[in-house]
Amino acid sequence: MNRTSSSRRSLIGAAVVAALALAPALTACGAGTDTSPPAAASPGASSTGAYDPNATIEIGSLYEPQNLDNTGGGGQGVTEAFNGNVYEGLFKLTDDGKVENLLATGYKVGADGLSYTFTLRDGVKFHSGKALTSADVKSSLEKVIGPASQSARKDSLSVIKSIETPDDSTVTVRLSAKSISFVYNLSYVWIVNAAAKDLATSEDGTGPYRLGTWKRGSTLSLSRFDGHWGTPATNKEVVFHYFTDASALDNALLTNAVDVVTSQQSPDALAQFTDNADYKVSDGHSTTKLLLAFNDRKAPFDKPLVRKAITSAIDNRKLLDSIWNGHGSLIGSMVPPTDPWYEDLTKINPYDVNLAKKELADAGFGGGFTFTLDTPNYDPHPTAAAFIKSELAKVGVTVNINVITADEWYTKVYKNHDFAATLQEHVNDRDVVWYGDPGFYWGYDDEQVIDWVKQAEQADSTDAQTALLKQVNRQIAEDAASDWLYLYPQIVVASADLQGYPINGLNSQFYAYGIKKSA
Repeated sequence: MNRTSSSRRSLIGAAVVAALALAPALTACGAGTDTSPPAAASPGASSTGAYDPNATIEIGSLYEPQNLDNTGGGGQGVTEAFNGNVYEGLFKLTDDGKVENLLATGYKVGADGLSYTFTLRDGVKFHSGKALTSADVKSSLEKVIGPASQSARKDSLSVIKSIETPDDSTVTVRLSAKSISFVYNLSYVWIVNAAAKDLATSEDGTGPYRLGTWKRGSTLSLSRFDGHWGTPATNKEVVFHYFTDASALDNALLTNAVDVVTSQQSPDALAQFTDNADYKVSDGHSTTKLLLAFNDRKAPFDKPLVRKAITSAIDNRKLLDSIWNGHGSLIGSMVPPTDPWYEDLTKINPYDVNLAKKELADAGFGGGFTFTLDTPNYDPHPTAAAFIKSELAKVGVTVNINVITADEWYTKVYKNHDFAATLQEHVNDRDVVWYGDPGFYWGYDDEQVIDWVKQAEQADSTDAQTALLKQVNRQIAEDAASDWLYLYPQIVVASADLQGYPINGLNSQFYAYGIKKSA
């Protein structure tokens, strides 16, 4: 089946569903000093053979930015195009999920775990020509945690108590509580020229590309920045071509209008690429989960037994296969295999219609009930909603499907919590921690889980953090806090003469600076 999309869909990667992550920090005493710039090569295919350093790389995507400001609701599209390409952070999250130094050469953690002192890399300039200083870092952090910010990292970085700049190359951040995830979360913060204006339509970053032209609804081009502090991009220009339909995107690849598709969304079309020597199909790791999210505050979904019954009544494997034709996986939880605290929990609430009927009866709903399912209007949500409606009818539960736009979903569901159940994609890794926040849109509230999440964030070691978050993951599965329908595959399709592209696309980022095109 083909998936369709629109530019509004990009809000999925913003504060709406970019669930904030807890992750292992770097070493407890801080990263070692690194004086050499990291190589520009991307973690995709190996870089061998002659290539054209002045090539233009045509990239096909379904995710156009809403605007160009990541703290202003720019969405998944601006993350894909700008993260690591136009803007850089103090640290970089690699395509395999590791945190590396970038604009920071190292850091030291105070004995109490409440202060981090970062040393900035020398010789870094913004695209405007201004030199990077600690004032820019301070301004960028304050923008992310400020009242107007829509950054997906706003809440997790609210632990910042103060920011000091003793000199131009040093930044000291003091925290209100220990945060083992602090450095990881900083890898998502773009360092922007403090004096930059109009960031919704322009930019001033330090990355290997600068903004070329953005033609709304069509293309966004990035040109190699010759003043970049590190290894130059291995191509002269990249152009993101935006499509609203997966079939049109595939046709563009077949006709050489684009060189690579960042995320294949039409599994039925894969055969024309897998059986063709002109293309390479890569199965990477996704962190995108499709959720049937209950409003755990509202009856009858305030009863765990009802949520367990609904989960067991839906054949998630059949749904996944009908949409992805053998790609993707079931995980039974919010945690994908790429997270350190992953466990296969699919057996906790197995597909079992008889079990579902018994659980409904035990919960006092043997005669069934009716609820409204608020469903975003872009695929695969309407298809999944129709499937869920059919499945639940078998256990006496009636589903009224209410199709809404992405903007309506944001206001009705995410902000106002005015829903009984909804469908939504969550794109980020390490986002199980949101079940420790009763104020989040799905309203799951368990004192033990809240405490475990807090303990995990203040843990002294990644082993302790991992053990605690495994407990969180198992508990929310036992409570069927949501129904995690399936984990998306991450499929990148590219021309055979391309190499060096990322294949995992972790959290929607797509590093283009290491892509090489055969000469």
